[in-house]
Amino acid sequence: MYKKLFKRLLDILIGLLALPLLILLILFIAPFIYFEDRGPIFYIAERRGLNGKVFRMYKFRSMYINAPDIRNDDNSTYNSDKDPRMTRVGRIIRKTSLDEVPQILNVLKGDMSLIGPRPNLTSKPLEAFDEYERKRVTVRPGLTGYNQAYFRNSIPQTEKYKNDCYYVDHVSFFLDIKIILQTAKTVLLHKNIYTNSTEGKVKIGNKND
Repeated sequence: MYKKLFKRLLDILIGLLALPLLILLILFIAPFIYFEDRGPIFYIAERRGLNGKVFRMYKFRSMYINAPDIRNDDNSTYNSDKDPRMTRVGRIIRKTSLDEVPQILNVLKGDMSLIGPRPNLTSKPLEAFDEYERKRVTVRPGLTGYNQAYFRNSIPQTEKYKNDCYYVDHVSFFLDIKIILQTAKTVLLHKNIYTNSTEGKVKIGNKND
């Protein structure tokens, strides 16, 4: 019952309560993002959601315009405190996870949930998904999730996918509460944000997040 009904109702309730926070953050952060390199406030990227459906995900832009998309060998996001692609304000909002807050809009639209696996890129066709990737998209992707709460960027992509599948198999109200509390702790302590060196980088294309 929770997974099919109450989880969505909780997403809507918390999303509505968080809207004033999002508006305040836009008013405060937007000028810093814009005036640093005269670019858009938001980074909007296509991601795969529930059942593999493509949607547009929102973030505050943390990188310079037309920054190259650099990923690790396993296609996970490259993160480094010395990443030259990040703006000064981008470095701050990335460290505090404020760049992810606009996804409250995705939660209200039904593209995402507060808690769930982080959404997949769209570069890989659904037909090529392995068993872990297929299971991950049987629930809505989350603003945060099991990996973000406990590991963030400290484990490889394959392990993240296995943890996501564990979450899919054990979705419950109490697990979601534990993930929310642990996420708050991880963000406040700035744990496991930047774990990459300059080795093992793969340039994909252009990116502005």
